[in-house]
Amino acid sequence: MAPAAGSEVAAAVAEAHRLEWAFVLAATVRVAGDIDAAEEAVQDAYAGALATWGTRGIPANPGAWLTVAARRRALDMLRRAATARRALPKLLDPDGNHYEDPGADTAEIPDDRLRLIFTCCHPALAQDAQVALTLRLLCGLSTADIARAFLVTEATMAARITRAKKKIAAAHIPYRVPEGEELRERVDCVLSVVFLVFTTGHTAPSGAELMRRDLAERGHELARMLRVLLPGNRDVAGLLALVLLTDARKDARLDGHGGLVLLEDQDRSQWDRPAIAEGVALLREALGRRPPGRFALMAAIAAVHDESASWSDTDWQEILGLYELLAETWSSPVVKLNRAIAVGFAVGYEEGLAELDALGAEPQLARYPYLAAARADFLARMGRHDDARLAFEEALILTGNDAERRYLLARLNGPTG
Repeated sequence: MAPAAGSEVAAAVAEAHRLEWAFVLAATVRVAGDIDAAEEAVQDAYAGALATWGTRGIPANPGAWLTVAARRRALDMLRRAATARRALPKLLDPDGNHYEDPGADTAEIPDDRLRLIFTCCHPALAQDAQVALTLRLLCGLSTADIARAFLVTEATMAARITRAKKKIAAAHIPYRVPEGEELRERVDCVLSVVFLVFTTGHTAPSGAELMRRDLAERGHELARMLRVLLPGNRDVAGLLALVLLTDARKDARLDGHGGLVLLEDQDRSQWDRPAIAEGVALLREALGRRPPGRFALMAAIAAVHDESASWSDTDWQEILGLYELLAETWSSPVVKLNRAIAVGFAVGYEEGLAELDALGAEPQLARYPYLAAARADFLARMGRHDDARLAFEEALILTGNDAERRYLLARLNGPTG
């Protein structure tokens, strides 16, 4: 391998962090037997890449290089710190083995990621902690980004993640995919995690780009892996349908300059029709469950949009009815917000605005930029431009995504802002 310039190395390491973090960490946990130790070993591997790739060259497969380096580092830590190792609670390997050969074939890494998800989603942890921990460990998201996704402060999220890791270690939670009834009991949480991974990539909570394609693709891939693992599970079918029906619109969400294009203004000829067809087929299977699960209902809403010939042809009455059903089983603040928006298009902007204003009392939505943005949009459509500008300014303050910020700024300074 030829030596590389510092800027090339920095870019390669950053790209490897974005794409390979979950692969490397999931494989290293099996060696370290402890999440904190695995994270430390992986961080050392990335630091080692920064120090050595400049003189030795950037490897053809950075993920494999980092995995081997991290596993060797973890094994070295175990060998050199036997006393400390005995003091740390360990994750139990289902086969009774504590560590593996770090140079072993990495072909099982996707399975390792499933093991890591099921470990993080153990019922000993609260569900919010399960999701947050998986986003941190499996996706490498920063604590700040996870806090944004959960609508809590960064300090609160940091404490939640720390407590979850300590609980996993103290409870000797096994690092494996459960079987039988235990597997079925854990699926709902795992589906929530995979869905959040996908949505965090579909619209990034912060950063320069609207989407984080690596996270969206990871969520898509994990949903497909779960489908293979649980082929008869209708909730899994519903999740994969939702992912497909939502992701099918990705190419139309950005203009030629990386700017946000709302659903209303998208070129529907750019939508991925084969993905929509696959999603609709899975949706039919998911709706076979009575009552339908939340992912099936969300997928059904996405399908109404995908199958509408144009924005004006959208059946908002059907969408509102689906949101009513969804709210009966999963009345989250975000579902309430989306239902209020559906009221605005199905019944009238004034009625939708009244529903949005009522949601202003929801503590979890107090700093949620999409509430302010939705109010601004309805106010603008109603011709209340001074009120709309105030709401757009509020949304601008709250959003952490640059593409969304540019869109809001354009609306604020536009003729209907």
